[in-house]
Amino acid sequence: MRVVIQRVSAASVSIAGAVHGQIEQGLLVLAGFTASDTPEDLAWTAKKLVQLRIFSDPDDKMNLSVQDVGGGILLISQFTLYALTKKGNRPSYINAAPPAVAIPLYEQFHQVLEKELGQPVPTGVFGADMKVALVNDGPVTITIDSQNRE
Repeated sequence: MRVVIQRVSAASVSIAGAVHGQIEQGLLVLAGFTASDTPEDLAWTAKKLVQLRIFSDPDDKMNLSVQDVGGGILLISQFTLYALTKKGNRPSYINAAPPAVAIPLYEQFHQVLEKELGQPVPTGVFGADMKVALVNDGPVTITIDSQNRE
């Protein structure tokens, strides 16, 4: 599984012109899945997200987690994180899990993430045409791949 994490002062997702989910300070998480993802990948990534120390402490050092600052997480599915762009100009998404696999992974990851964070996690809608708005704080943007745990 791959995630792009953005530290935000606010973020929202709208579908058909209506806000579907939103947070104030916290993390906007774009999540993509592949067919080889396991429950262990989901649990590892959720724990890493919640404990990642990328918020400033009183000394302006990135030393606090989203939990430490009482922030929220907005979770958005994004299969394009598995785009292959080596050949030609049209990205291939062959490595992205098909919906029959990705939807259950996304739903399970959402549940695991809520349990780790200890509060509800608003989401977009898998496969919907979504408009995501955010105010990237920093800017801070980090990628994590559960298959490459560096």
